[in-house]
Amino acid sequence: MEKILVIGSSSMDLVVTAAKRPESGETILGESFKTVPGGKGANQAVAAARLGADVYMVGCVGDDSYGESILSNLQANGVRTDYVKSLPETASGTAHIILAEGDNSIVVVQGANKHVSPSLVDEALPILKEAKMVLIQQEIPEETVEHAAELCKTHGVPLLLNPAPARKVSGAVLENAAYVTPNETEAKLIFGDEPLLEKYPNKLLITEGKNGVRYYNGESETVIPSFPVEALDTTGAGDTFNGAFAVALAEGKSLAEAIRFANKAASISVTKFGAQGGMPYREELEEKLR
Repeated sequence: MEKILVIGSSSMDLVVTAAKRPESGETILGESFKTVPGGKGANQAVAAARLGADVYMVGCVGDDSYGESILSNLQANGVRTDYVKSLPETASGTAHIILAEGDNSIVVVQGANKHVSPSLVDEALPILKEAKMVLIQQEIPEETVEHAAELCKTHGVPLLLNPAPARKVSGAVLENAAYVTPNETEAKLIFGDEPLLEKYPNKLLITEGKNGVRYYNGESETVIPSFPVEALDTTGAGDTFNGAFAVALAEGKSLAEAIRFANKAASISVTKFGAQGGMPYREELEEKLR
């Protein structure tokens, strides 16, 4: 199994399903409410582990019932939690999700994820040096992302940056990352309206949901199409893509093959409820690819 290190957030998702989103000042009746483990880092770690990678997670949870559930869920999915710290007198992170009108809206409260520090990444340096891929996102402090990117450059380890939620990304981080995977909204907020694919050939991959993934292959702009499915819950589709993409690259697949592999994983994930609920196992994914 290829070793992958995920540095990022873990949280509890509080999910409301409704026919529509409330307007400002409006109260509506919802259809259901559930709590399920989430957080972009934890989601990507679970996605990669289910697809056969040896996954280590760097993160923080609170010393509360949510934190206990998050840790138990990671371990049950085969993610190694040696570097996930339980912090006293700290609340675990939460994501408040509304599923309505075929899509989701999310408010994230960082909680313990604010404490995923550069020093915590340093503790995991022995694993980072051995990793075939490091994944990182932006629900943790900016300084931690920058520190991890510098460590990856120093030790020659490819870094996959999923710049979500969107915030400005330093030039150094962009330079040090091997792959950057914003969705269309994030790409516009981070880079503006200027065309950038040619500036970052085979590095900047813009995920466009059901339309697939767009990138510049060094000669022309290319779109690897997604797989059409009947979507039930799109929460976590991007995280499934990133976890699967990391596994495929770590295993030596070409960029186009890795994107196709990840697109299939993401398409499967949206057919079930919850960020992690539909994430496929390797056998299921390979059967679908055949």
